[in-house]
Amino acid sequence: MAQVSEKVMVELHNVDKSYGDNKVVKNLNLQIQEGEFLTMLGPSGCGKTTTLRMIAGFEDVTAGAVIIEGENVVNKPPYQRNVNTVFQNYALFPHMNVYDNIAFGLTEKKVNKEEIRQRVGEMLSLVQMDGYETRRPSQMSGGQKQRVAIARALVNRPKVLLLDEPLGALDLKLRKQMQVELKHLQRQLGITFVYVTHDQEESLTMSDRIAVMNNGVIEQIGPPDKIYNRPATKFVADFIGESNIFEASVVSINGDNLKVIFETGGAEVSASGFNQDEMVYISVRPEKLKCSIDAVPGFNLRGTVKEHIYVGSISKTIIELPNGQNLKMSLLTGTPLLPQGENVWVYWEKDDTVVLHTNEETLYNLIEQVPKIEVRV
Repeated sequence: MAQVSEKVMVELHNVDKSYGDNKVVKNLNLQIQEGEFLTMLGPSGCGKTTTLRMIAGFEDVTAGAVIIEGENVVNKPPYQRNVNTVFQNYALFPHMNVYDNIAFGLTEKKVNKEEIRQRVGEMLSLVQMDGYETRRPSQMSGGQKQRVAIARALVNRPKVLLLDEPLGALDLKLRKQMQVELKHLQRQLGITFVYVTHDQEESLTMSDRIAVMNNGVIEQIGPPDKIYNRPATKFVADFIGESNIFEASVVSINGDNLKVIFETGGAEVSASGFNQDEMVYISVRPEKLKCSIDAVPGFNLRGTVKEHIYVGSISKTIIELPNGQNLKMSLLTGTPLLPQGENVWVYWEKDDTVVLHTNEETLYNLIEQVPKIEVRV
């Protein structure tokens, strides 16, 4: 199994990209290590695909540097960069069979036929497509086409493989299968993968690190578990998976213990680096949320069980607060559920709270009207 090196393979330094007055990538700085599987994740229009295309050379850089293996390549065309790209639509030549599609790049480079045969054979085995050499793209499934597209990119032995939502056209079951296969392939080869997707689960499954992009900037970059459990911004907390987000004010501080009030109640949470009377966001994942018939020390947050939603291995309970906000609580299927309409106390473990700064002067219009709720300790 290949290991991520400390060597920086790709570096983006103060990169901007504008289309007229529309700046789609803003002063982007990023280092990608040799052998790393880095995913650029974000919603449509956040700049992730544009960033990938600038690394590939398909988009010009408005400002900044794209450095691959220590060399600034902004003035080099795609074919002079030691990278290859796999696209969502596969881009296979319909008139060529599998062998010729994979061999195309080597043929253009005038590699001798024996070496082409050997390297194409290695790629066919690697992507489990032995025996498909004579098939045309029209005779293959989506998953098989994707394997051929990956083999065609890898046969040139690039130092970096760029993948632009390559599994987006596949059905869910095949997509999940290909996620595992791609990750295994990357580890086997030790090639740096830069992967673009808007699928949060896909990024969590495959990546060594995730760069979460929003509006042309990276909001947070880190390992999947840190991105999920310790989001740095409200956008990351809201975009990665599901989260219950409260708008709150810090009413008192005692070491790492904060007492906060919401529009509908209050809680005691664990966090540091905050000030009294500061406006904050409180984020709690559905699997961390709990409810009780009896009051829980440290919490003063009541709601009503609205409905239960069965989603296979888990059941989601929707709890409605007095202000109409719906909270989501995830439980393993088979766990006893409280009846709909039941009034409950909502709580969670203090350490399961993520408290986030905000620069907004006012988070909600009613904050001045919120009574000073006594938080039971």
